Amino acid sequence: MIPFAFWLACGLSSALSCRVALQYFQLESYQFGGYFRTLQRNWLRAFLPGFAVALWGCAAVTLCASLAFADWTLWMGLAITLAGAVAAWVLQRRLPAKKPLVFTARVKRLCLWLLAVCLGASAALAFGGRLLTACLLLPALAPLLLAAAALAALPLEKFVQHLYLRDAMKRLDAMPDLIKIGITGSYGKTSAKFMLEAILSEKYRVLVTPGSFNTSMGVTRVVRERLCPDHQVFVAEMGARHMGDIRLLCKLVRPRYGMLTSIGPQHLETFRSQENICREKFELARAIPENGAMVFADDGGLCAQLYERAACPKHLSGEHAAGLGLSARDIEVGPWGSRFVLTDGKESVTCQTRVLGAHNISNLLLACTMGWLLGMDLPSIARGAARVRPVEHRLEILPSGGGVTVIDDAFNANPVGAKAALEILREFPGRRVVVTPGFVELGAQEEAFQYALGEQIAQCADVAVLVGKRHTAPIAQGLRSKGFAEENLHVISDLAQSAQFIRPGDVVLYENDLPDNYQE
Repeated sequence: MIPFAFWLACGLSSALSCRVALQYFQLESYQFGGYFRTLQRNWLRAFLPGFAVALWGCAAVTLCASLAFADWTLWMGLAITLAGAVAAWVLQRRLPAKKPLVFTARVKRLCLWLLAVCLGASAALAFGGRLLTACLLLPALAPLLLAAAALAALPLEKFVQHLYLRDAMKRLDAMPDLIKIGITGSYGKTSAKFMLEAILSEKYRVLVTPGSFNTSMGVTRVVRERLCPDHQVFVAEMGARHMGDIRLLCKLVRPRYGMLTSIGPQHLETFRSQENICREKFELARAIPENGAMVFADDGGLCAQLYERAACPKHLSGEHAAGLGLSARDIEVGPWGSRFVLTDGKESVTCQTRVLGAHNISNLLLACTMGWLLGMDLPSIARGAARVRPVEHRLEILPSGGGVTVIDDAFNANPVGAKAALEILREFPGRRVVVTPGFVELGAQEEAFQYALGEQIAQCADVAVLVGKRHTAPIAQGLRSKGFAEENLHVISDLAQSAQFIRPGDVVLYENDLPDNYQE
């Protein structure tokens, strides 16, 4: 019975040591590459629960065995070991997390695989006569056991995903009159999506993917759970962190229309090169049929180059709107929002909105252009534009006590958006404060972008509060290179500590907020 008890106790203890690792795996969208990079960055937090459980188990078994040479003492030691593992699970659950582990159906299945792998490894050691090795080694290797369980579960998960995708495709195919629009880009996708929803809702019943639901499984879930027969337009945000993501989304949605908001260095860590990013985003243009159209942002750079390459019906949206009879003039932006005159060459209308930033004008023009292509008149487009509101955590002005003005730009910051946010901050009166941990997922260029961010902050802010000493070191260097006052530069370890540097009358820009898998 003793080997069986060791097998059971060590296997359960190993599985219970994996809660933090499970959270990291979910945050990395169940991708092995990102998961192992997260383990490398956060090895102490990931492995510490398992090491603690292993040491606790060894101490408990050794102590109980020293009391008397009897089976009941070993049983007591194993019981204490399991109690320690349960306590470790509870403590991991109570760790502060910006996005806690969600026990989705996939996570529940993974937990069963994890239990099977842990029990299997424990049994192999226990019945092989290596009882102490099983007790000491397995919990300490819990994050690696999770990876093995995920690998074992991969064929089943692929099969389940295939079934869900086929069902979503059937539901879309059953609505041949549904106008399907795909939106992609390195950044600006979510903002452009909700702008488009506000405009098209003036004429159509519209379903958009909520929040940042932009993966194949996220879009599949929206189609299966929210698409109704009376919907006339379906707008799918199409995100990508790996080559092939956009192609899979296009296979699922089969969009008739498409929008490209931007091309930039987002997710360089996984794409490896700007060329790969361009190639991936261009998959949407390849999927547009002859009876549809693709609208590209006129950025004067990579988007415009992809516009030239596209073989599908296409339009370039921007201030001068090359290739389309819809353009904008007299553009004004400020702390109050933005305003411009929209014209099709025959008729003009003034559009005004509360969204902030010149880069959001580009997104709004894309949405206006798409509404125009779908038969909307200019007054209807202007009414829709007036209903556009800032997306949560994207240049959103929040009410705050004590006379402090808060500009919340905490979600998924990027170099272009951060620069625009800083330019907006510069327009506000009063003492200007920036709180930021910088950028992530920019690969080998990340340090250079961080340095440039520091230079930009120095030109637009009076106080800089950097979250995370190691990651923000290049930002501090950029600030100092522009002669930023050292007494106004503060480096903190936790966002909550920023409150001590804010006083009444300040304007505070929160630029990015890193997820748990990027915390120092």
